[in-house]
Amino acid sequence: MKTCRWMDRLGQFAHGARRVAARVLAGAAALGMAGAASAAFPDRPITLVVGYAPGGAVDVVARILGRELGEALGQPVVVENKPGFAGNLSAQYVKRAAPDGYTLLMAPTTSYALIGKLMGVQAVGYDLAKDFQPVALVGELPIILVASHTVPARTLPDFVAALKKEPGKIAYGSSGNGTIEHVVAEMFRLQEKVDIMHVPYRGAAPAMTDLMSGQIQMMFATAPTALANIPAGRIHAIGVASAHRLPSLPDVPTLAEQGLPGFSAQAIYGVLAPAATPEAVVAKLNATLQKLMETPRVKDQFGLQGVLPLRNTPAEAARQLQADMAKWNKVIDAAGITYTP
Repeated sequence: MKTCRWMDRLGQFAHGARRVAARVLAGAAALGMAGAASAAFPDRPITLVVGYAPGGAVDVVARILGRELGEALGQPVVVENKPGFAGNLSAQYVKRAAPDGYTLLMAPTTSYALIGKLMGVQAVGYDLAKDFQPVALVGELPIILVASHTVPARTLPDFVAALKKEPGKIAYGSSGNGTIEHVVAEMFRLQEKVDIMHVPYRGAAPAMTDLMSGQIQMMFATAPTALANIPAGRIHAIGVASAHRLPSLPDVPTLAEQGLPGFSAQAIYGVLAPAATPEAVVAKLNATLQKLMETPRVKDQFGLQGVLPLRNTPAEAARQLQADMAKWNKVIDAAGITYTP
């Protein structure tokens, strides 16, 4: 009887060992298949989704990346425009796409962070921090504090002194409530403790028109909008709101240099993949993008759009995205900004 029990236990042990071995082999096979799939990536065209109409700033940057990325990867990268709902339709679409690296989002991450905070995750239909895997932040669109010709001040200290001399009488424009121009101006207002009035427009162009005519006196404008009018003397730059001086305006200091420590504001463009996209696929896309950002051709093409190329790993991009969201959330809460369509 003892011998039979011993034989039974031995048989049970052998059966258990076979099951464990089978699981290990299955896991190894799955890993091997995943590795092979990642190594073969991409083996078909990639879609880069843009949430805005053709011809806009985000679309132009996406098409530059699409051409260069497709050439580098040996597969076409097709730019697909899905405008609507302030760019949120495209984000919803990519969120639902298969997490295989073949559907990517060309994201103005700053705008998405702002609208997500103002409208709420449920309203926009996605969580920027949870529903996407950052592949890379690819470009920075600098922001410049510009003033009308009716404002004599040319430096930040003089400008702030003028604002404090006439509280509530100086108006700033933006391309709309809750946009980057609006939120950056509110960050400036809070930090400098000045009383300025917000005038929202339907886009940057009409705001700039009124700035040039003196209907409003100041604006935090993106570099392309500002640089189209500064050289002709229609407006003048008080300072660069971004962290570094611009090559196109080497003599214009940053606001931080002029006594506003830690002030840094810019719009960021990023390439995002659906959450759960394989790490190896994300790494391959990121490595390719990092190399492209160093090429003179991409630098020149980005430069024509006023965009500064960025290089970062997926982990660095994720940390920067989280930091930006926290920063703008704090400003929105402190300024009491609410969403107005």
